[in-house]
Amino acid sequence: MRITDVFVGIGILILFVLAGMASADDFQKVSAVPFTAVKLTDSFWAPRIQTNQEVTVWHDIQYCEQTGRISNFAKAGKRKEGTFEGIYFNDSDVYKILEGAAYCLHANRDPKLEAKVDEIIDKIASAQQPDGYLMCFYILNGLDKRWTNFRKMHELYCAGHMFEGAIAYYQATGKRKFLNVAIKLADHIDSIFGPDKKRDVPGHEEIELALVKLYKSTGQEKYLKLAKFFLDERGNEHGRTIYGSYCQDHKPVVEQTKAVGHAVRAGYLYSGMTDIAALTGDEKYRNAVDRIWGNIVKTKLYLTGGIGARHGGEAFGEDYELPNHSAYCETCAAIANALWNYRMFLLHGDGKYIDVLERVLYNGFLSGVSLDGKKFFYVNPLTSHGNHHRQAWYGCACCPSNVVRVLPSIGGYVYAKDAQGIYVNLFADSTSRITLGENSITLKQQTRYPWEGTVKIAVEPETPAEFSLNLRIPGWSRGRPIPSDLYTLAKEAAYDQIGSVRFKLNGKYINNLHQDKGYVSLRRLWKKGDLLELHFSMPVQQISAHPNVKDNVDRIALQRGPLVYCLEEVDNTRKLQHMYLAQEDVFNTEHRNDLLNGVTVIQGKARVRNFDGEASETMEITAVPYYAWDNRRAGRMMVWLPTKPELVPPLPKPTIASRSKVTASHCWQNDTVEALHDQLEPKNSNDHSVPRLTWWPRRGTTEWVQYDFDTSTKVSSVEVYWFEDAGRGGCYIPQSWRILYRQGGQWNPVENPSGYQVKKDTFNKVTFQSVSTKALRLEVKLQKEFSGGILEWRVP
Repeated sequence: MRITDVFVGIGILILFVLAGMASADDFQKVSAVPFTAVKLTDSFWAPRIQTNQEVTVWHDIQYCEQTGRISNFAKAGKRKEGTFEGIYFNDSDVYKILEGAAYCLHANRDPKLEAKVDEIIDKIASAQQPDGYLMCFYILNGLDKRWTNFRKMHELYCAGHMFEGAIAYYQATGKRKFLNVAIKLADHIDSIFGPDKKRDVPGHEEIELALVKLYKSTGQEKYLKLAKFFLDERGNEHGRTIYGSYCQDHKPVVEQTKAVGHAVRAGYLYSGMTDIAALTGDEKYRNAVDRIWGNIVKTKLYLTGGIGARHGGEAFGEDYELPNHSAYCETCAAIANALWNYRMFLLHGDGKYIDVLERVLYNGFLSGVSLDGKKFFYVNPLTSHGNHHRQAWYGCACCPSNVVRVLPSIGGYVYAKDAQGIYVNLFADSTSRITLGENSITLKQQTRYPWEGTVKIAVEPETPAEFSLNLRIPGWSRGRPIPSDLYTLAKEAAYDQIGSVRFKLNGKYINNLHQDKGYVSLRRLWKKGDLLELHFSMPVQQISAHPNVKDNVDRIALQRGPLVYCLEEVDNTRKLQHMYLAQEDVFNTEHRNDLLNGVTVIQGKARVRNFDGEASETMEITAVPYYAWDNRRAGRMMVWLPTKPELVPPLPKPTIASRSKVTASHCWQNDTVEALHDQLEPKNSNDHSVPRLTWWPRRGTTEWVQYDFDTSTKVSSVEVYWFEDAGRGGCYIPQSWRILYRQGGQWNPVENPSGYQVKKDTFNKVTFQSVSTKALRLEVKLQKEFSGGILEWRVP
């Protein structure tokens, strides 16, 4: 089998095996249709894939060059002098970006990008040691320490991402140099680890699923055996100290029943376990992944498809521990969840796994990258006070480098097949060519999904043939947000067995269709010219969470089709935090081509809780898709909307500050000037739960913030609450400060100030001789070598 026939991007299972081993078909229900067979032409995914190739890949390469990730290989290969730069596992970011570049090149051969990748591969190859070992950190800091700290140092994790990148590049270009490097490293690892060799496991899983890919790409059974060895060793001491639940190393994998520990590591582990179940038919592995999957979708899955509730350990929490504001939901964890659920679908042929996959792709994953392809979320909360924003890069850049390898492989999730026919999993305007037996079938989808629910599929077999076309009926269309009772419809709707879906075949309605495992199957003699039409009703759905999810009691979320929605302050005024819904409210939709690259918005009404505790007014609200938030002006965001007034703070009484226009000499991109007068009282000076303004990265400078008033206003005192994150960041309380007022176009210091305190964890108040002015300025002198910031500036 040629490597180009293998879909390495998402780990499909091959249809051949070595002599003496069982066929994958014996244990796997479905086979994937590779992304290379699917050309997306839709207005949703195709532009994002184009942006990924033209912008994001190059953006990531540039940052890898600036941060030393690429030059580390040149140094390790003695092409350049210097020491190791960055975090010890930074090699993995380069490998993931090369994998993404390979998928881009397969879809759209770009000589400039290919030349750049070849240049980087040359540096990688130069760093490889004679015995095959390759990790820049140890090559530059002492090879005597290699293979001595498996829990922390991620040598095997980096190797796994190299294997995936190398396979992808060979698939895309036919060039073997990178693949040869990967094989040499894999052989080196195989010479060290095994039942009769060194017995240990990586602290961060990844190599397990990558070795399976390498086995399927080369036919070398030793790689499959090594993958299973690493999985079987987990949770078994065998002369070592096990690493605990954080690394899913607390018990043997086949005995595990709940998702625990670091969410990304877990997702990669479960993917590898599912691969082994599919390739070997091991029932213990199959039962284990089934149990763990059930635990996640019943108790630990966010509505957006995100996993990992806790910042501490980037980990799963307890059952039903799904906070909104402090949700971690790492972008890499969403990716791991998608990869695992697709494998579960291939193993079982059940649409419920695609329900989860679709939810991840359109929400928890897609939110991880900005519309322009240049900024990323590491963490994806479901509520923000306006102080959480995407960044161009991170010190630990696993998420930016992971995004680039997933986007170009989206087409590989659209279809699958078995001996009886084709599965239509996802809906996107596209043209696909699928081999079924000795026949070739072209499928052409026409749809504006996810904005509209009409899907037309033209079926064009090369020769007329009888086969099944299995059409997935999404869980959301059947009133099932996810395949458990973790989320349900807040308002009952009439959904029959196959939901509110209508079918036409060659212009005629067809009825009495049977659904099995989330699919409706149409088996017939298909010929060119056959046209199948599906129409999904797409009402706005109000979603409730299980009552054990304490953060979401008496709250609802809005969903339409596969998209979860949120409210942003930019669309809904600064009163957003003081508003609540009534469940009887009616919601309407409108498609806006001029907004966020084209989105359908949800519109409705909410009530504002006034400072006296009563509802003071009704306000119009607009909800946008969750994936698109934080692409405009900074501000608050929420997914889960309160339905009772006691859940929201009352609207504070207006003050001079709250009514003023605020500006600053500088505001860090992840902060907001609006924090100064949002009337939120901090818990302490290091309170990261409320918005702030900082002058970061300016240090030791003189800076200012300013209030402008509509009319001349009398002022005689102010209070300021300083921000300081000493020990965590570079912001300290200032060296000094003062208040100035504008008069006759000049800034003058106030007279007779009572004293300018610089105390943390409290409001610092100064009184002065009353002035009448249209503008007030707070000027600070930052401490030498430090920056500073403000949490609140009161002008009563």
